[in-house]
Amino acid sequence: MTAAAAAPKTSIARVAMTSLAASSIEWYDFFIYGTAAALVFPKLFFAASLPPFVAQLAAFSTFAVGFIARPVGGVLFGHFGDLVGRKKALVTALMLMGLATTAVGLLPSYATAGWISPMLLILLRFAQGLAVGGQWGGAVLIATENAPPGKRGFYGSFAQMGVPAGVATANLIFLLMTANLAPEAFQAWGWRIPFLLSVLLVGLGLYVHLMLEDTAEFRALEQAEDKAERRRSPILQALVKHPKEILLGAGAFVAANGTFYVMITYAVAYATTTLHVPRTSVLWAVMLGSLISAPFLPLMAALSDRMGRRGVFMAGALLCGAWSVPFFLLLNSGAFPLILVAMAVGLTLNNFMYGPQAALMTELFSTELRYSGASLGYQLGAIFGGAFAPIISTALYEHYRSAMAISAYWAVLCGVAFLSVFLLSETNRRAGAGAKAAAKTAQA
Repeated sequence: MTAAAAAPKTSIARVAMTSLAASSIEWYDFFIYGTAAALVFPKLFFAASLPPFVAQLAAFSTFAVGFIARPVGGVLFGHFGDLVGRKKALVTALMLMGLATTAVGLLPSYATAGWISPMLLILLRFAQGLAVGGQWGGAVLIATENAPPGKRGFYGSFAQMGVPAGVATANLIFLLMTANLAPEAFQAWGWRIPFLLSVLLVGLGLYVHLMLEDTAEFRALEQAEDKAERRRSPILQALVKHPKEILLGAGAFVAANGTFYVMITYAVAYATTTLHVPRTSVLWAVMLGSLISAPFLPLMAALSDRMGRRGVFMAGALLCGAWSVPFFLLLNSGAFPLILVAMAVGLTLNNFMYGPQAALMTELFSTELRYSGASLGYQLGAIFGGAFAPIISTALYEHYRSAMAISAYWAVLCGVAFLSVFLLSETNRRAGAGAKAAAKTAQA
């Protein structure tokens, strides 16, 4: 009996729940930064002499640093994950995120430390980006490579469901802080509590390390492949063998990521500072919208298992693009029920794309290059989608003084995603090299 065959079989339910927990806490860490960048960082970490518009752009620029770091994290952790295993890479990413986010909660303000304060903030945001760049691939592959045949989309969506869970939790924490603290206390120290809670991620990393096996596909691949061949750089091999898949995978992700951050980050700043909507109303709308839309994520993923990734994804791109104008018309009303409708429908249509995303990205690459290829494509899409979405949206409104300019930008992102997926081949019936090796091992 081979080592791969002898390894204990990990419960798919435990794998799915662990993937959900890991991505939920990791994305919570990533998203609390975005909320804080919209609400408190402009005053805390930048000179008081800066105009509010400039301070807000500066805060959103530090937010973008995390996205710029994500492909770097995808390369580093992808190389590590393809060579030594999905689990080890995931645990390392979880630890890095937990420590970096906790450290943000300990930073001195600009009034205390001057320019050192924003510099440290940028360094820690970069570390967050490295961690997310590595975590996504690990959490998704732990789920999809352990999934039963024909259910990779559904089980991969558990890692994706960490996004609405992280958004809802981040906004709930900020709502509790806002409701129970005076504005001065929240500005002085209350904002730190959500960041300090991130130390829990270190404990989850230890649990993953102790309780989960690596994926069956990776274990089978280790038995089947030439070790000398696998010591070559997986990321370079992925770039040489799959440049089209990486670029189109990145293009596919720009809409899901870009429109998402327009809704949960830029819209928070726009509604509170331009429309003068109460902060709590906007945070409640984002949180409830995330919860309302969440069930559509596994639903669309499961539908893509039956009907194919491309059709579900392209329908989502078209519908989400069409929502770009109604979103801002409803938001501009300033009425909480209409803002909630804008968020709930927008995030639901976003999940038509985000639901099949994990399976689509992993199925584009063979097992030996999957962590590297999927992570790089996904994180490049995050840069061109989400990294600059709040900055571009802020600049567009400042120039045109109309949210319709942002609607046009939103629609362009959806058009890029539609075209990218249209140019890809259907993936939902593909089996990776590791899966084929595992099947041969089982037959033997």
